[in-house]
Amino acid sequence: MLILTRERLLRGWSKAELARRARINQVTVGQIELGVLRPYASQLRKLAKALKWDSDPTQLVENAEPNEEA
Repeated sequence: MLILTRERLLRGWSKAELARRARINQVTVGQIELGVLRPYASQLRKLAKALKWDSDPTQLVENAEPNEEA
């Protein structure tokens, strides 16, 4: 599971809610989470801002530890 997905689920947000907050298309969020689409830096910044993620935005598309649960 991507850190992006974990962080979204921890907030109780749907993909649509994250997309709305980040001002990114919902399909794009889904494709990023599935690993189908590699996000642009600008998209990662928008996602990080929406999630109030203070670390490097590129970390959002890294895999979370396998033993972590959302």
